[in-house]
Amino acid sequence: MNSPESLEFSYFPGCSIATTAMESNYSLMQSCHILGIHLQELEDWNCCGSSSAYSLDPELGFNLSARNLSLAPPDRPLLVMCPRCLHHLRHTHLDMQQDPHIRRAQERRWGRPIPPDLEIIHFLEALVRFGLGNLKKGAARSLNGLKFVPYYGCTLFRPPALQRQKYYQAEMENILAALEGKPVHGAYNYRCCGSFLSAVRPETVTSLVNEIIGSAVAAGADCLVTSCAMCQLNLEVRCTATRKLPIFHFSEILALALGAKDYEDWFTRHLVDPRPLLEDLGLIGPPLLPRVP
Repeated sequence: MNSPESLEFSYFPGCSIATTAMESNYSLMQSCHILGIHLQELEDWNCCGSSSAYSLDPELGFNLSARNLSLAPPDRPLLVMCPRCLHHLRHTHLDMQQDPHIRRAQERRWGRPIPPDLEIIHFLEALVRFGLGNLKKGAARSLNGLKFVPYYGCTLFRPPALQRQKYYQAEMENILAALEGKPVHGAYNYRCCGSFLSAVRPETVTSLVNEIIGSAVAAGADCLVTSCAMCQLNLEVRCTATRKLPIFHFSEILALALGAKDYEDWFTRHLVDPRPLLEDLGLIGPPLLPRVP
């Protein structure tokens, strides 16, 4: 498929998407392969620092993020899927843009230049550049009116330190609606899931998660779709409500619509089995629509 511009990206997976949420990574790679979006994973990347390093030692977290930025080639944008990774990498890069002394100190530390004009983008931004029209042409399955809550969580929703950065709220629903999904409104799209409190205050997270799931049930949703691996995990693991809903990674639903065939490897990893819902809608099985070349 011919895209409107060259879509070549460096790619930073991050720890969760490379391990516990590998279904998100698999489906993202499938989607990009089908669309002709070329990803080059950073060689020898490390954890961005996540919440743990930044909580214990902010300087350590900053250094970890800066090292990843020193690995990024300057001639292409750096694509990130995890909102927490995106936040730390953007925040670190912004600090180095605003203070060249900090950037030069990090360049001496890692022995590599750090591109001051490096563009760091979320996967949703790459799809916006690709264009909804091109996504529709690439579709092999209709989503058949799948009723979903686009759950962004709190990190992707303009964190205070990055208020002037470019974000793409509403793009999950725009993209999946273009593929004949049906966004459901009225649920807690941006309510925090509890994040890493899940490890130390699970009862607090359970209360938050039950409210989020309850709002989706009340709004009439079939499922929730999120772009955050931590949110997806919490919404599955910590829900104790009587009625549970499938929680999809955004890339899984996108890859299904584009005709990916190895979805069994993804869905068997879910704690809330999504396959009955997808079978009812005819989304699992041979492509329902011919792909337009």
